[in-house]
Amino acid sequence: MMTMGALHAGHAALIREARRRAATVVVSIFVNRLQFGPAEDFDRYPRGLGADVQLCAAEGADMVFAPTADEVYPSGEPMVRLDPGPIADTHEGALRPDLFAGILTVVTKFFHFVRPDVAVFGEKDAQQLALVRRMVTDLDFPVRIVGVPTVREPDGLALSSRNAYLSASERVAALSLSRALYAAQRHSATVKDVRAAAAEVLEAASRREPPLHLRSLTVVDAETFVPAADDFRGNAVVGVMAKVGETHLIDHMPMVIGTESRSESEVRSGDPGI
Repeated sequence: MMTMGALHAGHAALIREARRRAATVVVSIFVNRLQFGPAEDFDRYPRGLGADVQLCAAEGADMVFAPTADEVYPSGEPMVRLDPGPIADTHEGALRPDLFAGILTVVTKFFHFVRPDVAVFGEKDAQQLALVRRMVTDLDFPVRIVGVPTVREPDGLALSSRNAYLSASERVAALSLSRALYAAQRHSATVKDVRAAAAEVLEAASRREPPLHLRSLTVVDAETFVPAADDFRGNAVVGVMAKVGETHLIDHMPMVIGTESRSESEVRSGDPGI
């Protein structure tokens, strides 16, 4: 299980899933500079190795692997990095061009270091999960990739290490990401309905203080992560990427497009992360 530290209950759920699937669980903690752009939050990304090790031990991890940058990249930043291909051209990858090449490069190195049979990733970062699955398939890594449903606060906010940046008022604004996704899930008859329902919530949030600044709203085929055409029906992932204050936030939700609209209570009770 690969992390950048600042572990929380969402990571604990990943450890428990790994524990269920493997005899030995290794948790890596490494803040990977390659996946941060020049104006992003590498230097202030939350770090707390002692607390992270305690959480790993409490959840039954067998080993914590926390290498230094010099150990991961002994020759400095690598001249050769993995090209994430067209899946990375949309949504978060379009706005953060260094992100997925950096992620896939470090995932590859950690697969070589640890040699896992199974690796678990959270569904909150759905584009990352899709890319890792594609890389494992295309490059013949002998690793099974398991996605774990998003863990949420009782009010729906997806757990994230970056939530620590939010003030009380910014946290209220951040709730609009999950509320937009639940609105989309309640109106999932067509792709247009999904987009319209989510956009209505997000536009309202952009007019409040503090405002939510929408950066990306996407509806993609869950299998390929290709943007869904208006006539798409089937398993999809809806993604929202936004900034609140100086904090970059992202959330995703799987849903079936082409279904009857459902009430909010039906949607929320059926979500595994709530």
